[in-house]
Amino acid sequence: MSGNRWQERRVLIAVVVLAALGAATAVVTAFKVTDPWAVGGAAVGVAVVAAVLGFWQERYKRLTARRDEIAFKLQDGCLVLPSGRLPTVAQLDDPVRLGVHPAIVLPGAIETKPPAYVPRDIDDQVRERLAAGGFVLLVGDSTAGKSRTAYEAVRATLPDHVLIAPHDRTALAAAIEHTVRAGRAVLWLSDLEHYLGTGGLTREHIARITSGKGHRVIVATLRSAEQTRLTTQSAEGDEAARSAGREVREALEQAQVIRLARRFTAGELERAQARTWDERIASAVRQADEFGIAEYLASGPELQRDYDNAWEVGANPRGAALVAAAIDCRRAGYTSPAPRLLLEELHTAYLEARGGHRLRPEPVEEAWEWATRPRRATTALLSPTPDAAGDGVAVFDYLVDRRQQEEGPLAQIAEPVIRTALEHVHDPDDADQIASTTHQQGRYHLAESGYRISLTLRRQQLGEEHPSTLTSRNNLALVLKGLGRLGEAEAEHRAELAVCRRVLGEEHPSTLISRSNLAVVLGGLGRWGEAEVEHRVVLEVRRRVLGEEHPSTLISRSNLAVVLGDLGRLEEAEAEYRAVLEACRRVLGEEHPDTLISRNGLALVLWSLGRLGEAEVEHRAVLEVRRRVLGKEHPSTLTSRNNLAVVLGDLEQWEEVEVEHRAVLEVRRRVLDEEHPDTLISRHNLAAALWGLGRLEEAEAEYRAVLEVRCRVLGEEHPDTLISRNDLALLLGDLGRLREAEVELRAVLEVRCRVLGEEHPDTLISRDNLASVLKDLEHLKEIPDPDFHD
Repeated sequence: MSGNRWQERRVLIAVVVLAALGAATAVVTAFKVTDPWAVGGAAVGVAVVAAVLGFWQERYKRLTARRDEIAFKLQDGCLVLPSGRLPTVAQLDDPVRLGVHPAIVLPGAIETKPPAYVPRDIDDQVRERLAAGGFVLLVGDSTAGKSRTAYEAVRATLPDHVLIAPHDRTALAAAIEHTVRAGRAVLWLSDLEHYLGTGGLTREHIARITSGKGHRVIVATLRSAEQTRLTTQSAEGDEAARSAGREVREALEQAQVIRLARRFTAGELERAQARTWDERIASAVRQADEFGIAEYLASGPELQRDYDNAWEVGANPRGAALVAAAIDCRRAGYTSPAPRLLLEELHTAYLEARGGHRLRPEPVEEAWEWATRPRRATTALLSPTPDAAGDGVAVFDYLVDRRQQEEGPLAQIAEPVIRTALEHVHDPDDADQIASTTHQQGRYHLAESGYRISLTLRRQQLGEEHPSTLTSRNNLALVLKGLGRLGEAEAEHRAELAVCRRVLGEEHPSTLISRSNLAVVLGGLGRWGEAEVEHRVVLEVRRRVLGEEHPSTLISRSNLAVVLGDLGRLEEAEAEYRAVLEACRRVLGEEHPDTLISRNGLALVLWSLGRLGEAEVEHRAVLEVRRRVLGKEHPSTLTSRNNLAVVLGDLEQWEEVEVEHRAVLEVRRRVLDEEHPDTLISRHNLAAALWGLGRLEEAEAEYRAVLEVRCRVLGEEHPDTLISRNDLALLLGDLGRLREAEVELRAVLEVRCRVLGEEHPDTLISRDNLASVLKDLEHLKEIPDPDFHD
């Protein structure tokens, strides 16, 4: 019997016993007992029992109500039998219901069963992992055969297990609860990206499912392009910057990843040859030199060809434009079926970009008929999927995969597309995904819009105090910090923290993250004393509750080290970083992201201490590992290369500095976009290198270009904008244009006084810079005019 069901049974027993005790007065009366002590005692006892009975009755009602709620959500949101019950693995004989792509139907054939399964090289590995239990994740390209391979392995290994397959994230919580209570169960999550993020699968969920008695397995699939998108983001920065994607990364880290190639190996092709009695397999084998067997059976290449050819003049360009809009909505983070109205609103821009009326586009009704027509009786480019908001369509993921592979996981979708998509959002998860994607891309204004929509929807649907609502509020505060609106970020974090304390408790992990994020904002405001107090409180709780070497405890120590450095207590900061680094190496390993972050932080402190040789050694070591583990173009690798170049600049190795900054800038322009904050940092640093090389006019041009973008993208008063303006002013001073320098420095000082306060360190730096320029101007006045003689 499951723990929850036994708890419900115990509560019912307690209710029955208490009800029996409550009959004491009736028993006393029936036997005509007249002793006042007996009658009075019975009356008092009944009163006490009545109060306790009320409590247990209410508890029983809550337990049964929760059980009924979970049962309803399971029936409404999970794959069930016609009876409404969850199936066992053996009872489900149609893999298409679990996300396997429908197979082609050859001309003249009337085939309804799935094609014969061609055993894959990884079959034994998958089945061994399933037998051992845990979280098994199959990763590969769209139509590589991930779902079919997992389906066959589950049926062969765990036929008697209950199969729990939620349709989407709304049913995930109920599915997890039922999986935890079951003795033997498979939680099936096809296209795992739909079940990650706010309100999605977490490390804690995975631990609950895979621990304890019984045999429970999570089986999931994930497209390679989606895995790259989810993991290709910088892990740099403070806890506020790192917390947004941490849950996703931690969940993925728990998985036993098994990769499946799209193209079949020689051994797999040989096994396919043995199954050519199935005409569909025989047809696929004939195309094996060009396509994978599963790829061909799912009509992926055929649908891609139809889409590409549709752009031809007089073909189906309007239908192709509808598909292109759907692909970009999906890439932007709109994971729900896209409303037809949204795609009709967007498709005109795609059509115009390809030639507009010169393509002789078909009527919109004909375009929809073409786009939604199944090819070879398998699937359509856009598959109709009615949703709560009206008629929606799901784009064939093969097309999305191809586009992501061509343009890269961080390629940006045009701003008008994103803003229009946000206007049609009805699911807060879609708003969150769009906001998260644009936040990662440095498009903070779009991220703010997405997070605000998500927060509004969650407040309406879940209430002000629901954990998902609090997460949305935290995300909004993070992007406000990125926009430099630190006062607003502080207000949001304080409001969220107050709710976390009241609802979740002082020591709940979410409360501690909220408090840590608030401390980071306080540091940004120059209130480092307050920030230190907050970080120390969070660190003390994490040490006591989680232990000295828990990753969250180590993050707190790292955050504290940052503040100690800001306070100028560099020796203390160095000691903290070295202690954290030693623990990370021992607990997480030499190449874990958190270990590298600690080593990078230590290098920055060494740089601040003026120990440039040691700082260079550390930065080179971190860069070498990141290049090897993450790749040359990963954001964290580029950060390391940038940091190394800064140290080399202080060592006045200007030629190498210029080469490094130009190389990083080229990659960031291509991978992140011209106006991404990291790209602008590289361009700003290149200007500093040109200044060091004595090429002042070139440096001025770069500084002005960066300043223009930052003013437009981040705003006139953003901290990064003020840094650009300050450095430009100093360069103007070196160029002898002291009056221009004075004007710029006075403007920077005025904003910093007003936004940061008179005593903020940046404000004091501005005062010093202005004083220096004024002194130079006074010196010029003291020099007498030259006396020229004939």
